[in-house]
Amino acid sequence: MLELESLRIDKWLWAARFFKTRKLASEAVSGGKIHVNGQRCKPSKEIKIGFKLLIHKDQYSWEIHILGLNKQRRPASETILLYEESAESHNKRQQQIEQRQLLPHSEREQRPNKKQRRQIHRFKQS
Repeated sequence: MLELESLRIDKWLWAARFFKTRKLASEAVSGGKIHVNGQRCKPSKEIKIGFKLLIHKDQYSWEIHILGLNKQRRPASETILLYEESAESHNKRQQQIEQRQLLPHSEREQRPNKKQRRQIHRFKQS
């Protein structure tokens, strides 16, 4: 079996199960949600073992170090071996999750209902 030396960032994010599709991973990288070693990058950026990633997805963020490369999507139990999350990042994300769960359901982000969508359209047109 051939050991990979480098892999595209969008392919790695998909294989590590941070995104469901490569297209979503690519859009996140292009949108500046992913930083490699503290800098923005393009989806075609080649990453290597030891690189540091900062991933922002939804309201949460991960600060991870790459431990392995895999070009194929594997079960979740195997993807844990591809990266190591810093303890500080893990604790911060857990606090964010707990705070979000404490909010009443009405205060969480929701899609506008039909009436609200009509009001938004009327406001934009005027």
